[in-house]
Amino acid sequence: MKLSKSTWGWMFYDFANSAFTTIIVSVVYSAYFIGTVVQGDPGYGEMLWGRAIGISMTLVAISAPFLGAAADYSRGKKRMLFLNCWLTVVFTALLWFVGPGDVTKGMIFFIIANFGFNSANVFYDAFLPEVSTPETIGKVSGYGWAFGYVGGLLSLLVSLVLLKINVRLIFPMIALHHFVFSLFTFFWLKEPKRPVQRSNYFKIGFNRVWWSMKNLRKLPNLLRFIISYFVYNDGITTVIVFASIYGITRFGMTTQDMIIYFILAQFTSIAGSAIFGKLTDATNTKTSLSLSILIWITVVVWAFFCKSATEYYFVGLLAGLAIGSSQANSRTMLSQLTPLNKQAEFFGFYTLTGRISSIFGPILYGWIAHKTGDIRYSILSLLLFFVVGWILLQTVSLEEGIRQAQDLDAILLNKKE
Repeated sequence: MKLSKSTWGWMFYDFANSAFTTIIVSVVYSAYFIGTVVQGDPGYGEMLWGRAIGISMTLVAISAPFLGAAADYSRGKKRMLFLNCWLTVVFTALLWFVGPGDVTKGMIFFIIANFGFNSANVFYDAFLPEVSTPETIGKVSGYGWAFGYVGGLLSLLVSLVLLKINVRLIFPMIALHHFVFSLFTFFWLKEPKRPVQRSNYFKIGFNRVWWSMKNLRKLPNLLRFIISYFVYNDGITTVIVFASIYGITRFGMTTQDMIIYFILAQFTSIAGSAIFGKLTDATNTKTSLSLSILIWITVVVWAFFCKSATEYYFVGLLAGLAIGSSQANSRTMLSQLTPLNKQAEFFGFYTLTGRISSIFGPILYGWIAHKTGDIRYSILSLLLFFVVGWILLQTVSLEEGIRQAQDLDAILLNKKE
């Protein structure tokens, strides 16, 4: 399949921003914050980290649907994408100034950076239908995730070198990585030219979001999918946020060990994204997504019973297979189940759902760790999210849902005419 320049531009943003979630959220800054900035009693750092994640996700949840709807109406998705991208870049670089005891500063800078990162993804995800076709959407989404993990792998390798000099050097390096590679997106990604109506975009955004909420009853399969995503995504987010912390706390692994751990996991993540992308196109998105959630269930159970750091490396390899495929297929399935004319605000709902769910898992994980002093029970609690999410996903009819979205799209077009 030949990819257009605009599609490559879209994929490069995955390459650029994966460094943030890999290094800042998952591997280095999370461990640095808990072990160096906070220190204190066992579980206390995990609790504060969970709160920082929860606060940033709450801010995204509140703003995402309105920003998405307004950007779609004004045809300003690309502009909003880069405003939030630069916000992430600036506050990621500022993490250089966070030292031992700077708990408040460390939380505020991270919260703003994470808010920008997740807000940018609202607009990035909404471009997917514009850079692919119904026949290639699974492959393009999977290739995007795979390319993103190559970017994450590059950032891990550079971080491994900088860690020996000064761990804080890693943070401005990640900001630079994000900035430089997002320039390909800025120059190559094309947003379709459509008429722009000057108006109160917040009011328009609010009205369109309200319309979407009322019309979800016309898209029952989309509604069931969103509920399912709400549940299983909580588990995925929490695993990503605490994977490094779990290895360091339970098995005494170092930050260098965890960087190597994630480097190895990146290879299976890249393979998983590409393989499951092809599987999606060969079968369907629901089948592929269901399989990836079953892998997550295996990962959580294995992590609970895991006895050594060596064994934990294999848990990471298995998790790598699931992470890219589950997130890429979630994005693809939402795109398939939504009317083309309402992509931006439904992706806003997708982000809203994901970010609201992301509030609870990390907070619950941190709370259990703080109360019990045993993070094994924190990881075991995630089993509930994956099992319930998988069961709910089985109630979604993909074929019927696509037809419902097409019917509603036709109604919208007829009203315009």
